[in-house]
Amino acid sequence: MCELLGMSANVPTDICFSFTGLMQRGGRTGPHRDGWGIAFYDGNACRVFHDPAASADSELARLVHRYPIKSKTVLSHIRRATHGRVCLENTHPFVRELWGRMWSFAHNGKLPGVKRLPLGFYRPVGTTDSEHAFCWMLHQIRAAFPRPPARVAPLARLIAALSDELRALGTFNLLLSDARHLFVYCTTHLCHITRRAPFGEARLEDAEVVVDFARETTEDDVVTVVATRPLTTNEAWTPLSTGALEVFSNGLPVWRRGLEANV
Repeated sequence: MCELLGMSANVPTDICFSFTGLMQRGGRTGPHRDGWGIAFYDGNACRVFHDPAASADSELARLVHRYPIKSKTVLSHIRRATHGRVCLENTHPFVRELWGRMWSFAHNGKLPGVKRLPLGFYRPVGTTDSEHAFCWMLHQIRAAFPRPPARVAPLARLIAALSDELRALGTFNLLLSDARHLFVYCTTHLCHITRRAPFGEARLEDAEVVVDFARETTEDDVVTVVATRPLTTNEAWTPLSTGALEVFSNGLPVWRRGLEANV
């Protein structure tokens, strides 16, 4: 299986600390050595870096780690190949345009039979079940909403229903962004933590790195980090339940099944 990392923040924030931990799991402290990728949003567009090499040994990953790109929304993925060969076109996150925005998608799990789902406007570049699922899902969104809805709730309900269909095929842990929100869907393993004042220290599990966020932030900052498994050893992460969909914007949850914020 693969591992996921996402971030939603209310101010442009770098993800160097969390990415430092994730990249170690890509071939050093974990078996996910079949490629990695990361997307940093800047307005409606995103900077995307992909490498089919193991993130723990990747010079490109070291560049991303050293260069503190600031963003309010970030998606990242380290791959352990289960479907599709190890190559650049099969690395996540996958990106496509809808409504004049770049959408990004990263998936953990297996989806047997997903390629029987008919495709419409979007076509895969690679051969993974994940990219096929993304193309199918984004076409369903495009068909339901030719224009972006005014509120996130109708879009979130559709994404929840589409994710349920995909979960029925196998394992579907999802990070998805429309450049406005971070959508998080869980089948097996996903958790999150929200950091806000008063900030304290955090210690990585996979590297000997400690950060005092009180020195790096202001009292108004809010940052939520989502990961397959907790990245730190001294913080309380909240696990998501099977079938849960949560939507984050500006670092805070704005929609979840059964509890919708007025956005």
